[in-house]
Amino acid sequence: MNNDDMVDTELTIDKVLAITDPGEVDRAVHTPLDRLMINVGNVVAWAFPLLMLAIVSQVFLRGFGHNQAWLDDAQWWIYGFAMLTAFGYAITTSSHVRVDILHEHYSPEKKAKIEVVAVGWLLMPFLGIMLDVLFHYAVSSIVAGEGSDSPNGLHNLYLLKASLPILFVLCILAAYAVMIRNLAVFSPTKLHHIIVALLPMVIFAAWRLVVYVMYWFVFFTNSDIKTRRILREPIFESALTIAVVLVAIVFAVSYLRNRSKAEV
Repeated sequence: MNNDDMVDTELTIDKVLAITDPGEVDRAVHTPLDRLMINVGNVVAWAFPLLMLAIVSQVFLRGFGHNQAWLDDAQWWIYGFAMLTAFGYAITTSSHVRVDILHEHYSPEKKAKIEVVAVGWLLMPFLGIMLDVLFHYAVSSIVAGEGSDSPNGLHNLYLLKASLPILFVLCILAAYAVMIRNLAVFSPTKLHHIIVALLPMVIFAAWRLVVYVMYWFVFFTNSDIKTRRILREPIFESALTIAVVLVAIVFAVSYLRNRSKAEV
């Protein structure tokens, strides 16, 4: 078998794997974060047969006049948990819907640059915002002990809502791994390169970190202030500026350290 035949055989195997198990495609270049997302996805995939069973069971029970509200809730619980996990799985395996009219003809380096911009500058900020929002959403649900709207439904709804920020952390790790893999195609993966590739997300994360630190500082140093008024304090007006300065300092330190090593 010559080299061309071997290449054709490998491409055929990749296509077969892409149909049967997307998680095995390009496994050689997967990072531990990629494998974590794929392994979690493979486990959670068993939720879909359970979802089908819940739907079919409810249809039959309703037909005989025995509607079960908890089965309705179970369907939404299973669907929400499984689909959000599938979102992270699709990011890792590139099994999401993609319009490849132009993309498929680009060079590997150009494809990698597009992926870095799309994941680092567009997807990651969205995931970061959603994580921040859903964290507060989950905390509010847990504090309220939120349950089902139906007396006979699945209660402890806060358990499902508490899983949402956790799943978004998983999605962020999956997106980060994809970004790093593509960044390595055309650039060293030094800290300052990663900061540039993730600049909107890095600034947002730094800003939220500064805000949280300021919040608890005001909370513990001013016992008379009401919690709803804390964020209105003048100190928070400088939070974004401080975040940008911190990111700039980290970038500069990384850049200068790597430059000095290169000169040596």
